[in-house]
Amino acid sequence: MTFPKTVIRRAAVEDIEPLARVVADTLMVQPTAAWLVPHAAERAGVLLSYARLLLTRGLNEGQVVTTGDQAAVSVWYSRLEPPAPAAPWVYDLQRNLGSHAPRFALLHAYVDAVVPHSPHHYLAHFAARTGQCGAAHALLSSYHRELDAEGLPAYAEVSGACPRESLIARLGYEPRSPVLLEPGGPALWRMWRPSSGDRGPDGLPCRVRAHRFAMPMRRCVVPAALPRSP
Repeated sequence: MTFPKTVIRRAAVEDIEPLARVVADTLMVQPTAAWLVPHAAERAGVLLSYARLLLTRGLNEGQVVTTGDQAAVSVWYSRLEPPAPAAPWVYDLQRNLGSHAPRFALLHAYVDAVVPHSPHHYLAHFAARTGQCGAAHALLSSYHRELDAEGLPAYAEVSGACPRESLIARLGYEPRSPVLLEPGGPALWRMWRPSSGDRGPDGLPCRVRAHRFAMPMRRCVVPAALPRSP
C-alpha cells in the first residue's frame, strides 16, 4: 500500500492541546473508554484531561512524534532498562482526574506489571484523526525504521476483540495473551514487533486479569506469581 509523503517531526509543548484532542477522540471510540469512565456524560472531559497528561509525560520522559499537520501522534518510551517506579505518575493521575483516577491507575499498574523486560521501545499511545490511516501508518513506519536500524523490538497494547485487524498488526506486531480488564472490561492485547531477523519466542507473561478491587491508589498491586518476560 502506498501513501502520500507525510512530514514527521518531534512534538513540542505548543502541540499538546491540539494533539490532546486527537488522542481523546481516538480514546472515545476504543473499548476501554467506557470501562475507564463509566459515566457517559463525563467521559469526553475526563479523557481529554488524561490525554493532556499523557502527552506532557511523554514530552518529559519519552518521545512524542507527530505529523506536520498534527493528524497523528505517537508516544514512545525507550525501555533499554526496566522502567523506574511510577509513583509520581499515580500522583498526577489523582491530581488531574480526581475520582476517576483509580480506574486509570489500575490500568497503568497492570500494564506496567507485564511489559517485557528485554530491551525494546514501548509504543505507549498512538492516535490519528478520523480518516487519517495513511498519516498514522507513515508516522509509525518512520519510527520503526529507526528501531530496525538499531536492531530493537517494539511493544504496544491494543484493546478490543480482534488484535490481528489493528493498524499495528499490519505493521508487524504480533498479538500475545491479553490483560483482561474486570469487571466487564475489554481485553487489552499485548503486541510484540520483533527486531529485524528475530522471529524467536518472546517469552511474554501469561494472561492477566485486572480486578476493580485491586486499588493501586492505595498500594502497589502486582499479579501473584507473575513470570517475567525476557
